[in-house]
Formats: sequence, C-alpha cells, structure tokens
Amino acid sequence: MTQPRKYLIRMVVFLMAVVVLCGVLFLPLQKAFLANAPLNGFIVGVLLLGILYNFRQVLMLYPEVAWIVGFRQDGAAAASEPHPPKLLAPMATMVGDHRDRLSLSTLAMRSLLDGIVSRLDESRDLSRYTIGLLIFLGLLGTFWGLLETVASIGDVISGLSVQGGDAVTVFGDLKKGLQAPMTGMGTAFSSSLFGLAGSLVLGFLDLQANQAQNRFYNDLEEWLSTVTRLATGSALAESDQPIPAYVQALLEQTAEGLENLQRTLTRGEESRQSVDAKIVSLGEKLETLTDHMRTEQALMKSLAETQIEIKPVLAQLASATGSGAGGMDERTRTHIRNLDNHLSRLADEMSSGREDLIQQLRNEIKLLARTIAASGGNPGDD
Repeated sequence: MTQPRKYLIRMVVFLMAVVVLCGVLFLPLQKAFLANAPLNGFIVGVLLLGILYNFRQVLMLYPEVAWIVGFRQDGAAAASEPHPPKLLAPMATMVGDHRDRLSLSTLAMRSLLDGIVSRLDESRDLSRYTIGLLIFLGLLGTFWGLLETVASIGDVISGLSVQGGDAVTVFGDLKKGLQAPMTGMGTAFSSSLFGLAGSLVLGFLDLQANQAQNRFYNDLEEWLSTVTRLATGSALAESDQPIPAYVQALLEQTAEGLENLQRTLTRGEESRQSVDAKIVSLGEKLETLTDHMRTEQALMKSLAETQIEIKPVLAQLASATGSGAGGMDERTRTHIRNLDNHLSRLADEMSSGREDLIQQLRNEIKLLARTIAASGGNPGDD
C-alpha cells in the first residue's frame, strides 16, 4: 500500500507558494479586501474551511492504509481491533469471520469496491461544493457591486444640473457623485478576485486529494484481486438471471471443499513420496544386512571347519596325555581345557549371534511389510 505522504507534501508546498505570493502582493490585496470587508471575509473563511477539509481527506487515508498493512501481516489482530477504520468498515465486517484465510468471490469483491467508491465520492462532494461556492460568492459580489454602481450612476445623473452654474461647480458635483459608483466597482472586482483565486487554490488541493484517494483505491483493488476466486462456470457468469443466495452459498462451499480435497491430495502425494524414499532406504539397509549375513556365514563356516580340524588333535593329545610314559604337566592340561572352553563359548556365541541376526532380519521384514501396507492405503488418511 502506498502512503499518501507525497500528495500531502505537494499540498503543503503549494500553500507555502500561495502564502509567499500573498505576502508579496499584500498592499494591493489589502486595498481590495477593504473594498467590501464583510463579503471578502466570508469568502476567505470559506477558503480556509475548504483547505482544512482537503487536508482532512488526505490525512484520513493514513489509518486506512495502516489497517490494511496490519491485516496483511497479522489478519487476526487487525480484524479484532476495537476501532476499525471508517472508510473500510464494511470490509472489516466482511473479513471478520475469515481471519485465518481471506478468500472473496468476484461478486463480493465488486460489491465491496462499489461501497468504497460510493464513500469516496460522498467525501468529495463537499470539496466540490466548496469550489462552486467560492465562484458563486465571487459572482454574487460582482453583481452586488454592479447594482451599486448602476444605482449610484443613476443618482449622479439625476442630481446633475448644468443650469445657472459654472463648470467648476458642475465638475465638482460630478466628481463627488462618481465616488459611490467607484466603490461599487471595487466591491465587484475584489469579490471576483478573491472568489476565483480561492477556487483555484481549492481546485489544486482537491485534485491532490482525489489523486491520493484514487491511489488508495487502486492499491486496494490490486490487493483484493489476489485473494479473489474467479468463477469457472461461464454459463452462470454470462447469464442475466441473478443467482439465488443458497445456490451461491452451495457453490462457495463446493469450491472450498475442492480446495480442501486438493490440499489433502497434495499432502497424500508428499506422504507417498516420503514412503517411497523410506522403502528405498529400507532396501539399501536390507542389502547391507544381507552382505553382513553372508560375511558372518562365511566366518562361521570357517570357524566350524577349524573346530572340526582341532577336535581330533585335542583327542590325540588327551589320549597321549593319559597313556604317555612321563605324561603332561598340569599347566598343559589346563591350557588345553581352557582352549576347549573357549571353542565351546565361541560356538555358543556364534549360535546366539545367528539367532539375533535372524531376529533383526524378521523385524526389518515386518517393518517393510507395514510400510508397504501403509503406502497402499488411502492418501487422505495421512
């Protein structure tokens, strides 16, 4: 949203230029103002009221823009404000029930924008009337002064007498009689001057205020177009018959249901891709586990063959120990018994390791079966 700051700066700069010009032309303007102080004072008062009103029109856009920016950043907090904006009051009421996700139909957006346009036009009427009022007051002063001039000239002509008098006296009476018509002419021209000049000043300020309001309206329309759903049914859109309220509500509910279904299908597709990735990872782990099992089987086979080869040797040593002349000492027999015990423990560990490996393989196969069963289910259940 564009802030109306630049339009406000233009208005202030223009008023400063007008004040400087009035300061330069202060003496002529003072004489013109004193020609008819009440009427000219009324014109200047209307001018000041019009200037204040135009500034008010621009300053009123600041809370509206701030509300829209706050709603776009944090819709729930902006929609629940105790003092909603005046210009966007219908919008604040409409979006109050859709704080989390704002979505408008084309008809709702158009009715909302039409309401804002009518409010903007209503606020501009007073400024336009003020411009016309200044022109009217200038013309009123002009005709007022002309009436005084005509009446004064008639009195001068009717009171002028050239019989039995010298020319100096006649011209002196004529000079005194023409002062009243000059006063009327001063009233006419001074009121026209202040009225037309005031209308020019208010015209520029009204132009800047209108540009600020139009900029605000265009930005609002561009934002609302991003949160508006377009109707796909061309037959309903082109029909001249109005759509019943319950049919429109049903269509909106159907559209929301389709959007929810699309989001559910999207989540299901993401879940399926995740399951596929997990299945691929599980397959790699099973392949690694199979390689370990093959290695352990080869190692177990080698140990079994070694045990088979060692047993006859141990048996011969035992028989030689029992039948030998000198026999073996106790240390050699203890070492042989320890060797036999270690071989037995190694065989037991190999057997338990084999059972653990088989159990792990079963668990992995069960996990794979559950994953495949879950991936084959309804994607919407995820």
